Amino acid sequence: MGRERLGTFFSTWAPSGLHAGGMNLSPQDWQAVVREAASRAVGEDMGPVDVTSRLTIPDTARAVAILVAREGCVVAGLELAEAVFREVDGALQWTAKAKDGERVEAGRVVAEVRGSARSILSGERCALNFLQRLSGVATKTAEYVLAVKGTRCRILDTRKTTPGLRALERHAVRCGGGTNHRTGLYDGVLIKENHLIFMKEEDWAKTLGRVRSEYPDLPLVVEADSVALAGKLLSQPVDRILLDNLSAEQVAQVVSLRKKEGSRVELEASGGVTLERAAVLARTGVEWISVGGLTHSARAIDYGLDIQPTPA
Repeated sequence: MGRERLGTFFSTWAPSGLHAGGMNLSPQDWQAVVREAASRAVGEDMGPVDVTSRLTIPDTARAVAILVAREGCVVAGLELAEAVFREVDGALQWTAKAKDGERVEAGRVVAEVRGSARSILSGERCALNFLQRLSGVATKTAEYVLAVKGTRCRILDTRKTTPGLRALERHAVRCGGGTNHRTGLYDGVLIKENHLIFMKEEDWAKTLGRVRSEYPDLPLVVEADSVALAGKLLSQPVDRILLDNLSAEQVAQVVSLRKKEGSRVELEASGGVTLERAAVLARTGVEWISVGGLTHSARAIDYGLDIQPTPA
């Protein structure tokens, strides 16, 4: 799949702009992403044959297995788990007992799979890996969403995702109640510190005007690492200012400056955002808080697969 096709395949920001955010795949394209991820995972894990299952389990053995959440969590990844089992053996029968985005308690059965015992055990690890990883992202996101509840602030993810799994992890963020940032480098303009060092302040208007002219439908975000820089950007034609590693007090100063100037530029706080810091930042009046840890530091949720033989 060429780069042009990839850009189309992974979509762009929704027409409603910054507030929509996120990867808006068609159902067909989403299913293609799921199938590709499952196929890649099974190929990596199983290779040409599951040697242990072939040597220890009769090919006629049948079984039923349940996938169980060993701890409370927000579920994400059930479609991936199902796709894994179908990749291993299309004759397996899958029944979901929960939905992605649903909060479940410890001990909850989230799915059941029936059929060849060999096939079930061959798909077990990959199915659990997806459930554990994606439910971890969803659960962590839900914690941040809860931390800012009662404010107008929303939680954003970042591009700090596992290589090759971005679409899946962004789905998990949405399952947890979060909002997706730009998908990649092609569907949003984010001018960061490392870009600004190549730009002279007197050329800002020209550069930003070029962005608006060449990519009028893309959101335009500029990073500021100081109150002074943020203050200057408030008068520029940008959609959002990313306040990077500013203290809550400094963020509040920028919010106050915006109100004083009557600016409609949105504000996003970022950098070392813990749950406690998220709650404080949200109360300053920013619209957005981006958290890289949603995807790069989410703890895997404990899931298990319990299997029992059934009559052939």
